Amino acid sequence: MQRDASILILGGGTFGLSTAYHLARAGYTKITVVEKSATVPPEQSAGNDLNKIIRAEYEDPFYADLALEAIEQWRKPLFGPYYREVGYLLATSPAAEEKTKATLQRSLRSISQHPAWESKIRPIEKRSDISDVAPAFTGAMPWTGYFNSLAGYAHSADALTALYSACCALGVQIELGETIEHLRYEGSCCIGASTKSGKQFDATATIVTLGASVSAVLPSIAPQIKAVGFPLAHIQLSPEEAKRLRGLPVTYARDLGFFFEPDHRTHLLKVCSAGAGYTWFNASETMSVPPAEPEDSAFIMDSDEAKMRELLRQSLPELADRPLLDKRICWCADSLDTDFVIDYVPGSEGLIVVSGDSGHAFKMLPIAGQWVKKVLEEGRQDVPRWRWKEVEMQGNESVSWRVGTRKDLRELTQQRTVISKL
Repeated sequence: MQRDASILILGGGTFGLSTAYHLARAGYTKITVVEKSATVPPEQSAGNDLNKIIRAEYEDPFYADLALEAIEQWRKPLFGPYYREVGYLLATSPAAEEKTKATLQRSLRSISQHPAWESKIRPIEKRSDISDVAPAFTGAMPWTGYFNSLAGYAHSADALTALYSACCALGVQIELGETIEHLRYEGSCCIGASTKSGKQFDATATIVTLGASVSAVLPSIAPQIKAVGFPLAHIQLSPEEAKRLRGLPVTYARDLGFFFEPDHRTHLLKVCSAGAGYTWFNASETMSVPPAEPEDSAFIMDSDEAKMRELLRQSLPELADRPLLDKRICWCADSLDTDFVIDYVPGSEGLIVVSGDSGHAFKMLPIAGQWVKKVLEEGRQDVPRWRWKEVEMQGNESVSWRVGTRKDLRELTQQRTVISKL
């Protein structure tokens, strides 16, 4: 690929900005990012959030090694201001299912055998073990698991904003407020895209990084990628309360949910429930994409709220009955096996898709663009697990770290509406 070739990136979230950054650093001079949001971070990007977990616990060494590489980059000047290595407390409560307990043990075994975690892991077998690593907890916490000091979280929205600024400084053209209507072709060659406002963008290579909405522009990927939503909420703390919890590790009871230390600016504590997530299938049930109306993502189910409150009741009981604010669903592009899809689209020349974040891609923000650059330049994907797959995605209950059964939120919302009218 010539360095002056025109490259069009559709989507300005985690994969899109990382790709633009790494291509620009490599000397590509005609890079355009088109993003439907009028602001950065993009409003619907999964990365547009207070925080995301940065950890390398994977049962699969392939991803563990990539995450370790990413953590090294999170410590560098561009990303370092947004990374907090506060550690990761991973455990299960006594009520956890055996599947949940087993996957935790597999994660522990995988990192226990890796030299990067030498002296970084402490077992959690009794309440005093938790006090040793996180004295601010006040709950009974009858949990078992481990504490990993080689982990933490990123201020995700801030990191995306910083990467956006870095892309601009490198000469990347970023078009905000433009929604992609369709891809443009000459024969089998993709030559760019058109937006709903009537703009046309020409490109030698087009890279689709549209997150959970990818199927709306690239319907052929719908069998292997589904939009899946995960519930989250926030609790407003006072400055004094936030100060007391400063330095709290990312805390994840695998059967209940997880939370982070309070945000340093807003004093908001983000809490998420554990589960397999929700789909939002269209009327013909051919694809799951995020709902078009923002209010359809601006709530959580009662069952998820109950999990969040139980998580807090066991760990920080003084917060368990506080109002939950900004309750919403965060939408990701899920693949059947939670592997990424980074490949040329079959039957389309000059078209690459980058998808399948499956809720674990944001930690790769500093390095993901390198993988896309390699595919672009070599004309193929050499990593079999990241290739386009001709497979129908029915569900991923077989994935060990997914807990529970996935449900369709559109159907549940319709049921809620009917009940509320009775």
